[in-house]
Amino acid sequence: METLDAFILGCIQGLTEFLPVSSSGHIELGKAVLGTEIASQEENLLFTVVVHFATALSTIIVFRKDIIELLKGLLSFQWNEESQFAFKIALSMIPAVFIGLFFEDYLESLFEGRVILVGFMLIVTGLLLFLAGRAKLTGKDVGWKDAVIIGVSQAIAMLPGVSRSGATISTSVLLGNDRTKAARFSFLMVVPLIFGKIAKDILSGDIVMESQSSIPLVIGFAAAFVTGLLACTWMIALVKKAKLHYFSYYCFAVGLIAIVAGLMQ
Repeated sequence: METLDAFILGCIQGLTEFLPVSSSGHIELGKAVLGTEIASQEENLLFTVVVHFATALSTIIVFRKDIIELLKGLLSFQWNEESQFAFKIALSMIPAVFIGLFFEDYLESLFEGRVILVGFMLIVTGLLLFLAGRAKLTGKDVGWKDAVIIGVSQAIAMLPGVSRSGATISTSVLLGNDRTKAARFSFLMVVPLIFGKIAKDILSGDIVMESQSSIPLVIGFAAAFVTGLLACTWMIALVKKAKLHYFSYYCFAVGLIAIVAGLMQ
């Protein structure tokens, strides 16, 4: 992978992991536009792991105070608000873990330049964002039933072109939850999944570090980390101001362009 390609793809990952426009879809579109050639499946997996680790790290930094409070609540061994929140996150992870364990090969087959599929899924994301942007403001906390439904939407968002943050935040808002609390839940619920996926990939032995690929990896990590910090902070502010529907127009436009481009190939 070229250094410039690694920088661009890292920036795409960092921005779109938090902005509700689908990181997986934009990475695939970015590779198609750039004509990026990755030497092997192992190198592709290694780069993916590195940039996802970067965005997970940026999430931890942005929500460091929340994470510390959750850990304190858990270590107190009491059924307090923090412990309940942590268990709701664990509950929301179950659908995605199930899909990841039993349908991983099928999901990976969908990430092979399927531009038309990405286009249609971006339009689905746009519809969710449009509806959520017009939902009523409330102060409701994320409930146990909400956690399950949000978890299902996160599992569906494993498809290329469906925004994970867009699907989970929109679902939470449409369930009547407070927007800020919906964004907090959405961003925190993905951190254990990212680290779990990274651990699984490392333990599988499919990742092979090659000396010639170290510079693009470092650049991709740095780009994803810095843009991830900016995008995560920006997204929280946008959710508070109920600006999600603006991203729906973007998803509609990019989705239609992707579908047309795919049909013309």
